Amino acid sequence: MSVVSPVEQQFAAYNAHDIEAFVACFSEDFTAYRLPSTVPSLQGREALRAFYAGHRFNNPALRAELLSRTVMGNKVFDHEKIYGIGESVIENMAVYEVHDGRIITAWFFFAQ
Repeated sequence: MSVVSPVEQQFAAYNAHDIEAFVACFSEDFTAYRLPSTVPSLQGREALRAFYAGHRFNNPALRAELLSRTVMGNKVFDHEKIYGIGESVIENMAVYEVHDGRIITAWFFFAQ
């Protein structure tokens, strides 16, 4: 499996609001960070499921647009625009670390 595969699959599941397909792309011990904080914003696949089911996928306006993707080793860098969370579009750089075919860590940088 390509390092890009789970990232592509989670992106498609995000836009389809398919929670099962989405969480299947992440490892059981997944950790997310919203930089510059060094404290995890989410830890574990079940915390990811609960957050996205209750705060993202219940929003029919939610969608992401991929602007660019770069791969370096086992990391995938996605420059994205996210629609439907607030009044304005959110620009984001997501960095996904992939291990054994699943996303194990994600770091999110938001434009101000």
